[in-house]
Amino acid sequence: MLKDPRPGRVKTRLGREIGMVPAAWWVRHQTARLLRRLTDPRWHLVLAVAPDTALASRAFPGDLPRVAQGPGDLGARMARLLRAAPPGPVLLVGGDIPGLTAAHVARGFAALGGHDAVFGPATDGGFWLVGLKHPRAVPADLFRGVRWSTPHALADSFATLRDRRVARADMLSDVDTAADLRAASEACLSE
Repeated sequence: MLKDPRPGRVKTRLGREIGMVPAAWWVRHQTARLLRRLTDPRWHLVLAVAPDTALASRAFPGDLPRVAQGPGDLGARMARLLRAAPPGPVLLVGGDIPGLTAAHVARGFAALGGHDAVFGPATDGGFWLVGLKHPRAVPADLFRGVRWSTPHALADSFATLRDRRVARADMLSDVDTAADLRAASEACLSE
């Protein structure tokens, strides 16, 4: 799931701290690095972009298929994307996870072998990955009542899958603030 990297429309919380143009620049380059790392013959990579008008954006590689995220809050958009997915296991990942690799995605798919759903917890209480073994069987109330952008987002999301077997994937960090960006840069330098 990606947003068109336009200043003032993407990573606005980060942009308030470092400037909207540098925040958009970071998103553009993070997205390019991420897509290079996640391109893999084991799965079919599709870009779910927002806003819907970004389907034609030149910020994304032209060789990857794109779908619009559509309207609504994050939960409504994710549930709609999951319901529209082809049969078989599907994962949604965020674009602002600098440490995300193909190995993390592979472990997410593997977790669906014995579970109905999988979440990749983020260090801030949210999640960077959600996946379903049978996406066409998305519960009607999936992601309803989730307190987005809070430390409760993962727990609230788990609660919407109360009767399902849910696995946890690796914990990773996303970038929402200048402190997150510094931590990601330091982690990258230490590798």
